[in-house]
Amino acid sequence: MFIGFFLALRSAGVKASLREYLTLQEAMQAGLGDYDIDTFYFLARATLVKDERFIDKFDRVFGESFKGVLQPRAAGPDGIEVQELPEEWLRLMAEKTLTAEEKAEIEAMGGFEKLMETLRQRLAEQKGRHQGGNKWIGTAGTSPFGANGYNPEGVRIGQSTSRNKSAVKIWDKREFKNLAGDVAIGTRNMQVALRRLRRFAREGAADLLDLPGTIGSTARNAGYLDLKMMPERHNAVKILLLLDIGGSMDEHVMLCEQLFTAAKGEFKHLVHLYFHNCPYETLYQDARMRPGDSVATTDMLNKYDHGWKLICIGDAAMSPYELLQPGGSISHWNQEPGQAWLARLLQHYPKSVWINPVPSVHWEYSQSTRIIRKLFEDRMFGLTLEGLDGAMRRLMR
Repeated sequence: MFIGFFLALRSAGVKASLREYLTLQEAMQAGLGDYDIDTFYFLARATLVKDERFIDKFDRVFGESFKGVLQPRAAGPDGIEVQELPEEWLRLMAEKTLTAEEKAEIEAMGGFEKLMETLRQRLAEQKGRHQGGNKWIGTAGTSPFGANGYNPEGVRIGQSTSRNKSAVKIWDKREFKNLAGDVAIGTRNMQVALRRLRRFAREGAADLLDLPGTIGSTARNAGYLDLKMMPERHNAVKILLLLDIGGSMDEHVMLCEQLFTAAKGEFKHLVHLYFHNCPYETLYQDARMRPGDSVATTDMLNKYDHGWKLICIGDAAMSPYELLQPGGSISHWNQEPGQAWLARLLQHYPKSVWINPVPSVHWEYSQSTRIIRKLFEDRMFGLTLEGLDGAMRRLMR
């Protein structure tokens, strides 16, 4: 029994022994995992997996081997089998789903100042929870304030992830994660594309053997060995990498991690900083964006001169107010609009590009993307091998 499952685990690299398989059989014969797929999962994992490195492989094989196996359903009062719906399903059923025509009929509040003033009024007036309406702060409605509904210009309150990518402000505290710099899969082709951006120079201490120089010097020295050393040869190009993190960028994390890993392996002079949606007066050394990790953008401009090449990576998807309006930032009250800071960056770093992980066919449907693309004078490239190749060619001009 279950011999196919056991052999599939061995084929996948899970080092389960025959003795462990027999232990699982004994446990099943003792009735420890009968008629319950969840109990059987934990029983099988406890007996067959002895190293946490294999848990992911075990999960994949288990899912393939027992795909379609359901828990037995309890009978209701009428004899009909019933099954309890997960709480998460019930909660998501309340989310507002609208057609394109219905969305077009919902009007925006009428400007950033009007939206903020109306929010202040609602906070002062509202006394309880609301759902499905078009005015109060609530859920699953068309009000500009709340969660799991729809409004073309809204303030997101109590919703963990982005749904329509149109929020003007986000009320809740947000936690982002740093991009991993050690991703190996899928980075090779990216490194090849990045290698267009090369200018080699020998820098640092002379700690490498100069074999041709040593041979020549020894010959000139009547055969007496005369060692010659030289500095290591590195790509002298200096890259300033600004990474959009969190929110709508979550769906592009794997691709961005691959690019980040490729860049770390290709450029010796690489400085990376994080921002959310748009660079403002503050950037961050850590994606959690804690005050202790902040770097003033003006300090960065003073520290890294115009010889550095600027690469911004982000989906450019945000409320246009972030770029056009003081106070329009989704997470803080900015004194100057985002486009003012982007203009400073572009003036200071004439060699600059924006790399967008969203397919280029969608760029025209986003107003903020069109604005950033215009600011960068069409130096926006897709996060594809072709796009990276074009971006590196542009930076070398």
